[in-house]
Amino acid sequence: MNLIDFIKGSIRRAWPPKYGWTGDYSLWQEASLHCGSYDAENILEKVKESMLKIKKGEALYERDSVLFDSVQYSWPLLSGLLWTAAQNEGYLSVADYGGSLGSSYYQNKKFLDDLKKVQWSVIEQNNFADCGKKYIQDETLQFFNDLSQCITDRGLPEVLLLSCVIPYLEQPYQVLKQLMQFGIHIIIDHTYFNFEDRDRLCVQRVSPRIYDASYPCWFLNYDQVKNCIEKEYAIISEHLNSTVIFLDGKRIPYKGFIAKKL
Repeated sequence: MNLIDFIKGSIRRAWPPKYGWTGDYSLWQEASLHCGSYDAENILEKVKESMLKIKKGEALYERDSVLFDSVQYSWPLLSGLLWTAAQNEGYLSVADYGGSLGSSYYQNKKFLDDLKKVQWSVIEQNNFADCGKKYIQDETLQFFNDLSQCITDRGLPEVLLLSCVIPYLEQPYQVLKQLMQFGIHIIIDHTYFNFEDRDRLCVQRVSPRIYDASYPCWFLNYDQVKNCIEKEYAIISEHLNSTVIFLDGKRIPYKGFIAKKL
């Protein structure tokens, strides 16, 4: 480590940023003592308010409750969805794990509407799923508390979407292994990973311009996540997204990959 990096590191430790990603915790429970959680009601209310505007056509695009006047596409994700539909004669069934109130569905709806049939199923924690059922759900977009119930009601989906969700799971590798058992294509998209060759547990503090919240999150080792999935899947493409964040002053681009069951 050179002198400049040492000085920068000392400054960050002495005066950590007020918002963003900080800390290096050993246990999820330890990190939880220093923050709130994602199931806070103010988060749900802000996201619901934004998604209802999308549903009513009063806004075009939403991410993390923030409204935009143009859609910010993840072209690798859209390519993966259309690639899956092409293998199924224009039919597409997606299980959107941790999909909030349907952000990714509405993001890609313009293109999905030209397919023969789409089923988009969001798998979310209870308060989000209940809100989605009450205010957002329609024939195409539906909400469930777990993947098993989704499969019971709508059949086995062709693709499992994990968009910026695995960092917020207490036991991400355990969940990945459980999801892999269903044997369907997996798309990991718009996800940040650690710049070091290890998993790191942090706390994320969100700027109140978005909503007042904080929660534990993982900066996972990208290669370790890939290795976990490659035990039963083939990685057919990898990609970078346009979003960039910073951890300890290091630039971290969001990225992902598409995996096909062996």
